[in-house]
Amino acid sequence: MFKRQLLLELENWRQNKHRKPLVIRGARQVGKTTLVNQFATKYEQYIYVNLELAEDKEPFENFTTIEHLINTLFFLKNKTITKKSTTLVFIDEIQVVPTALNTLRYFYELAPEISIIAAGSMLETLFDKNISFPIGRVEYKVIRPVSFPEFLSAMGEKIALEEITKVPIATYAHKKLLSLFHTYALIGGMPEIVQHYATHKDLVSLAPIYDSLISGYMDDVEKYAKSNAQILHIRHCIQSSFAQAGKRIKFEGFGNSAYKSREMGESLRILEKALILQLIYPCTSATLPMIPDIKKSPKLQILDTGLLNYFVGIQKEIIGTNDLNSIYQGTLIEHLIGQEILAFQNNALSALHFWVREKKESTAEVDYLFQIDGQIIPIEVKSGKEGSLKSLHSFMDLAPHDKAIRFYAGALNITDATTQNGKQYQILNLPYYLGSQIENYITWFIQTKKPARKT
Repeated sequence: MFKRQLLLELENWRQNKHRKPLVIRGARQVGKTTLVNQFATKYEQYIYVNLELAEDKEPFENFTTIEHLINTLFFLKNKTITKKSTTLVFIDEIQVVPTALNTLRYFYELAPEISIIAAGSMLETLFDKNISFPIGRVEYKVIRPVSFPEFLSAMGEKIALEEITKVPIATYAHKKLLSLFHTYALIGGMPEIVQHYATHKDLVSLAPIYDSLISGYMDDVEKYAKSNAQILHIRHCIQSSFAQAGKRIKFEGFGNSAYKSREMGESLRILEKALILQLIYPCTSATLPMIPDIKKSPKLQILDTGLLNYFVGIQKEIIGTNDLNSIYQGTLIEHLIGQEILAFQNNALSALHFWVREKKESTAEVDYLFQIDGQIIPIEVKSGKEGSLKSLHSFMDLAPHDKAIRFYAGALNITDATTQNGKQYQILNLPYYLGSQIENYITWFIQTKKPARKT
């Protein structure tokens, strides 16, 4: 198996003398268990418990003290208790025994030498069961689908992986990286898909895996729903979300249905808690703080662009294109850039943002916003000349700085632009494959003194 970038953060956590138990969140099938199993090689002892299994569940339901629980776990798993920090305990599917969450605080307070990681889906549903969360006693990380750099690692493209981390990217690397990115855009970032393709290089054989992944999310619905009616609502939302991904949506009649706004809103928010999708509400200001306006229509971001491609049937179009912006009215690449921007944001509160100005006479919308060094940097995903970026010009007229980002199929360069009101600013034009490197490039862009190319 290929290694995930989050392993670096787990190693930093391991070496922290004041570490807290770690809860790893993520949608099903994004690689939580595989990640921790790989990380466990750093320890002399590894105890894996899956609370969906009766024999692993029982100790957490019947313990009297944390010492009793620890003794039971080590005995059942044939491990030796030691005061040294040599043991990792991974509690998988912790949501099955809600009270197990509260044991994390006791591990932190009474057994800090044991490294504790927990994982599970839909942890937020436990708030409805009056479960005491160990606030301040745990840390959270989110694992997302495979990023493009991780895809390169899986494909054995070591040199390409080295080149993509260089800022600025070398001109000679552009053509090959863009070609590899097209393959990544086609199959997406679900770990099982990436691993299978890396091993077999066979696109046709991926179809049953896509079907299995989507069916798995449909089968999970009963775990999230509170009623039989809500089961139907959530299933409808899953099926409709693929076709609506990357677009602004209305809850009322979502997916060409007769369902009411409340029914669809509740169901979509349940799927958001399961990290299967994200409702991105727009910001209306060009200055901090970035406060989404929840009265406006949200944009829908689903878990993985590869699932979108498969479900809506656009894979063949991707194979034959020279510019991903020409596919699916530009929705595919815009959605994928959002996925890449999120790729290395592993904090629980990480989210995508976009900007709108909605007036009677005109509407402007910027695809994404990125906050850095006290500034909000606008990001557009679009081909064509800078003069066609009218929404970007509208944002820059309001922004207190002169920097903007545009992702496109061309090579790295910086160009000058002028808004309709005469404000001059610079656009950093980035090839699509640098989406995951956005933070490094914005820092470089702000610091660089390189003159822009006039257009």
